[in-house]
Amino acid sequence: MRRRSKPNCVPSEELIIADSSPLIGLARIGQLGLLPKLAKRIVVPAAVHAEVTAARADAPGAAEVVAQTWLEVQAADPAVVAPLLIFVDRGEAEAIALAQRESAAVLVMDDLRARKLAQRLGLRRMGTVALLGQAKREGLIPKLKPALDALVVEGIFIRRELIDAALKEAGE
Repeated sequence: MRRRSKPNCVPSEELIIADSSPLIGLARIGQLGLLPKLAKRIVVPAAVHAEVTAARADAPGAAEVVAQTWLEVQAADPAVVAPLLIFVDRGEAEAIALAQRESAAVLVMDDLRARKLAQRLGLRRMGTVALLGQAKREGLIPKLKPALDALVVEGIFIRRELIDAALKEAGE
């Protein structure tokens, strides 16, 4: 039986296609393990995996991402990616291209331009803050505020209005 969800939720029978910033942010605060608890499959475009690991092997979060056996690295169709590169970077373009071929996909990305493009293409998407909010609702983390505070401490920019709205929704 399929669970019905809000547009920015990931039902557990679906899959997440993750961009680099959510992977890095979650890894830096020790919450990367939330992803396989929120969806059965976690797919990372090849360009995103390379960006997070090979291109920045010593960067915070890189080793954590490399160590995850549940991450599926997939190549995107270059013919689908090419026109998207006019609007977004390669990792985001590959993530969007993969989501276009997977109807069950939820894109997890933080870049506003990429999220707007995904919306125009009719793709489901959510950011790191919404993903952490879902983890709180599902009892995977006890409180949202410490996770958001940790992201900010790690240098991840989050608009104050977004933090306030997420905390209000979480009842914190």
